[in-house]
Amino acid sequence: MDYKVEVIKSRRKTISVEVRPDMRVIVRAPNRMPKKEILKFVSEKQDWIEKHLKKMQEQIKNQPDVEGFTAGEINDLADRALLYFPPRVKEYADKIGVTYGRITIRNQRTRWGSCSSDGNLNFNCLLMMLPEEIRDYVIVHELCHRKEMNHSPKFWKEVEKYCPEYKALKKRLKDEGEILMLKLEK
Repeated sequence: MDYKVEVIKSRRKTISVEVRPDMRVIVRAPNRMPKKEILKFVSEKQDWIEKHLKKMQEQIKNQPDVEGFTAGEINDLADRALLYFPPRVKEYADKIGVTYGRITIRNQRTRWGSCSSDGNLNFNCLLMMLPEEIRDYVIVHELCHRKEMNHSPKFWKEVEKYCPEYKALKKRLKDEGEILMLKLEK
């Protein structure tokens, strides 16, 4: 199978590979990692990459023809999200015992939510098309970053305290969310 690999370097400590719903293969690597090591990693992961590209092709082929969102639909989702997220975030922040800054609603192509080091929270408006328990998982996930700004075992223990079924919800978000992200690409 022929594919192009996009490499993104950052201050991270580990290397990872991801196959996106738009069929892009993204490798995230530490800034100082030599190109030779990155190529070796990609070579070692070739079977995994090809398996996931094939799986993604099947999913796309089996999906009904997906039309993109209109600007009006995106605006409607953003308006609904602006009403939904602030009270839910406050409710969970009180339970978790954290503070937060500004809440922003976006229509991102790769993220469901984020938390800055200042405590500002971003949520993807497409979350409004997913079940409430998935939206709540994303809220808990981002608020737990106020205690742990990483994805360490300590962070996931914190998430589990407030969202015991987080593993299943994380998987559902990935599975159910992929098609929504594809609709943003159109």
